[in-house]
Amino acid sequence: MILDAQSKLTALALAALLAATPSFAQEATTEQPAEEQPAEAATDAPAEGSNDLNLDMGTPIDQAGDAANENALGTTYVLEVSGDWEVRCVRTPLKLGDESADPCALHQLLRDESNNPVATIELVNLPAGQQAVAGATIVTPLETLLTEQITLSVDGGQGRRYPFTFCTQQGCIARVGFTNDAVSNFKRGSKGTLSIVPATAPDQQVALNISLSGFTAGFDRLQELNARNAEALEAARAAADSDN
Repeated sequence: MILDAQSKLTALALAALLAATPSFAQEATTEQPAEEQPAEAATDAPAEGSNDLNLDMGTPIDQAGDAANENALGTTYVLEVSGDWEVRCVRTPLKLGDESADPCALHQLLRDESNNPVATIELVNLPAGQQAVAGATIVTPLETLLTEQITLSVDGGQGRRYPFTFCTQQGCIARVGFTNDAVSNFKRGSKGTLSIVPATAPDQQVALNISLSGFTAGFDRLQELNARNAEALEAARAAADSDN
């Protein structure tokens, strides 16, 4: 039930390397020249730096270019930390005055009792005038039993059950809404509990702690940042309309 993309990619790369190793050895030991060569040619040593195994030797990395890509539009960054929550934003061209007005969300990585990363929760405030004042995207491992859904509670209180929305190669995703009362419970609480059931052990339940330390300040900050984003977006739309 560990959600660790880096470990999965490392294991995949290692498996690919091990699978390719026999073919490398076979190419090195069985490849023969098409025609018989003179005796003196057979004693020629390979040129220094030659690549008999057809291995890709790589190319130099342009560190300046990589840094530029990290700051490209659409990439995410951690603006600040509020307790156990990160305020993560998406880079956009929107500005108010000289300052960026990017949309942001509260993010927390959820770990099991062995400190293994298992799931994530990312929460945003929503515009006024609807039942849900906040929405969250919860990502769990692919090995989650979807029919058992997700259960979420605060400080041992009455829980609510949420269905999964879809799955990708990275995990299974639930998009859920929170009422004003639910958000108030988060602000008053000290710990939330997110429970899922592994598909490989349907008789067991994995309970993940959601720290609510810093949630109140983080959510208030989120509302401020996303209000700036909405204002900048409206100004950009008005400017575009005036140009047409």
